[in-house]
Amino acid sequence: QVQLVESGGGLVQPGGSLRLSCVASGTILSIYDMGWYRQGPGNQRDLVADMNSGHSTNYSNSVKGRFTISRDDAKKLVYLQMNSLKPEDTAVYYCRADIKTSLSKGGWIRNDYWGRGTQVTVSS
Repeated sequence: QVQLVESGGGLVQPGGSLRLSCVASGTILSIYDMGWYRQGPGNQRDLVADMNSGHSTNYSNSVKGRFTISRDDAKKLVYLQMNSLKPEDTAVYYCRADIKTSLSKGGWIRNDYWGRGTQVTVSS
Protein backbone atom coordinates (compact mmCIF):
# COMPACT_ATOMS: atom_id res chain seq x y z
CA GLN A 1 0.00 0.00 0.00
CA VAL A 2 1.34 3.42 -0.98
CA GLN A 3 0.74 6.69 0.82
CA LEU A 4 1.63 10.25 -0.12
CA VAL A 5 1.65 12.78 2.70
CA GLU A 6 1.97 16.51 2.11
CA SER A 7 3.15 19.11 4.61
CA GLY A 8 4.18 22.75 4.71
CA GLY A 9 0.97 24.56 3.88
CA GLY A 10 -0.32 27.51 5.84
CA LEU A 11 -1.23 31.17 5.82
CA VAL A 12 1.22 33.62 4.26
CA GLN A 13 1.08 37.25 3.22
CA PRO A 14 1.28 38.29 -0.43
CA GLY A 15 4.90 38.30 -1.55
CA GLY A 16 5.83 35.66 0.99
CA SER A 17 7.21 32.15 0.55
CA LEU A 18 6.31 28.61 1.54
CA ARG A 19 7.87 25.25 0.87
CA LEU A 20 5.67 22.21 0.47
CA SER A 21 6.94 18.68 0.98
CA CYS A 22 5.48 15.34 0.01
CA VAL A 23 6.85 11.97 1.06
CA ALA A 24 5.90 8.64 -0.45
CA SER A 25 5.87 5.46 1.62
CA GLY A 26 4.94 1.83 1.10
CA THR A 27 6.18 -1.08 -0.95
CA ILE A 28 7.61 1.09 -3.71
CA LEU A 29 9.71 -0.34 -6.51
CA SER A 30 10.07 2.79 -8.64
CA ILE A 31 8.78 6.35 -8.75
CA TYR A 32 8.34 7.98 -12.14
CA ASP A 33 6.69 11.40 -12.40
CA MET A 34 6.11 13.36 -9.20
CA GLY A 35 4.18 16.58 -9.18
CA TRP A 36 1.99 19.16 -7.54
CA TYR A 37 -1.56 20.12 -8.43
CA ARG A 38 -3.88 22.66 -6.87
CA GLN A 39 -7.58 23.23 -6.56
CA GLY A 40 -9.02 26.60 -5.60
CA PRO A 41 -12.62 27.15 -4.43
CA GLY A 42 -15.00 26.33 -7.26
CA ASN A 43 -12.17 25.37 -9.60
CA GLN A 44 -10.93 22.14 -11.10
CA ARG A 45 -7.67 20.55 -10.02
CA ASP A 46 -4.87 21.88 -12.21
CA LEU A 47 -1.21 21.06 -12.68
CA VAL A 48 1.22 23.38 -10.91
CA ALA A 49 4.52 21.61 -11.62
CA ASP A 50 5.86 18.15 -12.20
CA MET A 51 9.20 16.42 -12.58
CA ASN A 52 9.94 13.13 -14.30
CA SER A 53 12.43 10.49 -13.21
CA GLY A 54 15.10 12.21 -15.31
CA HIS A 55 14.41 15.43 -13.38
CA SER A 56 12.97 17.28 -16.35
CA THR A 57 10.39 19.80 -15.17
CA ASN A 58 7.13 21.23 -16.39
CA TYR A 59 5.42 24.29 -14.90
CA SER A 60 2.09 25.99 -15.24
CA ASN A 61 2.49 29.39 -16.90
CA SER A 62 0.96 31.04 -13.85
CA VAL A 63 3.82 29.91 -11.57
CA LYS A 64 6.85 30.01 -13.87
CA GLY A 65 9.66 32.00 -12.36
CA ARG A 66 8.08 31.93 -8.89
CA PHE A 67 7.77 28.23 -8.00
CA THR A 68 10.46 25.54 -8.13
CA ILE A 69 9.89 21.81 -7.96
CA SER A 70 12.62 19.46 -6.77
CA ARG A 71 12.86 15.89 -5.55
CA ASP A 72 15.05 13.66 -3.42
CA ASP A 73 14.75 10.20 -4.94
CA ALA A 74 16.59 8.45 -2.12
CA LYS A 75 14.12 9.82 0.42
CA LYS A 76 11.10 9.56 -1.92
CA LEU A 77 10.39 13.25 -1.41
CA VAL A 78 9.17 15.96 -3.71
CA TYR A 79 9.24 19.65 -2.81
CA LEU A 80 7.58 22.78 -4.09
CA GLN A 81 9.32 26.04 -3.23
CA MET A 82 6.81 28.86 -3.68
CA ASN A 83 8.07 32.43 -3.76
CA SER A 84 6.37 35.77 -4.47
CA LEU A 85 3.04 34.27 -3.51
CA LYS A 86 -0.14 35.93 -4.71
CA PRO A 87 -3.72 35.73 -3.39
CA GLU A 88 -4.66 33.78 -6.54
CA ASP A 89 -2.26 31.02 -5.43
CA THR A 90 -4.68 30.24 -2.61
CA ALA A 91 -5.77 26.62 -3.01
CA VAL A 92 -5.46 23.12 -1.68
CA TYR A 93 -2.21 21.71 -3.03
CA TYR A 94 -2.04 18.01 -3.84
CA CYS A 95 0.95 15.79 -4.43
CA ARG A 96 0.74 13.15 -7.17
CA ALA A 97 3.16 10.39 -8.05
CA ASP A 98 3.32 7.68 -10.70
CA ILE A 99 4.58 4.67 -8.76
CA LYS A 100 5.36 1.02 -9.42
CA THR A 101 4.62 -1.13 -6.38
CA SER A 102 5.02 -4.81 -5.60
CA LEU A 103 2.01 -7.02 -5.06
CA SER A 104 1.70 -9.32 -2.06
CA LYS A 105 1.13 -12.33 -4.33
CA GLY A 106 4.01 -11.46 -6.63
CA GLY A 107 4.34 -9.19 -9.60
CA TRP A 108 3.89 -5.44 -9.67
CA ILE A 109 1.45 -2.72 -10.57
CA ARG A 110 1.88 0.88 -11.69
CA ASN A 111 -0.62 3.55 -10.66
CA ASP A 112 -1.08 7.25 -9.97
CA TYR A 113 -1.30 8.03 -6.28
CA TRP A 114 -2.51 11.22 -4.62
CA GLY A 115 -2.03 12.82 -1.24
CA ARG A 116 -4.87 14.31 0.77
CA GLY A 117 -3.77 17.87 0.16
CA THR A 118 -2.45 20.80 2.16
CA GLN A 119 -4.11 24.21 2.32
CA VAL A 120 -2.18 27.27 1.16
CA THR A 121 -3.79 30.63 1.88
CA VAL A 122 -2.24 33.87 0.64
CA SER A 123 -3.84 36.84 2.33
CA SER A 124 -2.97 40.02 4.16
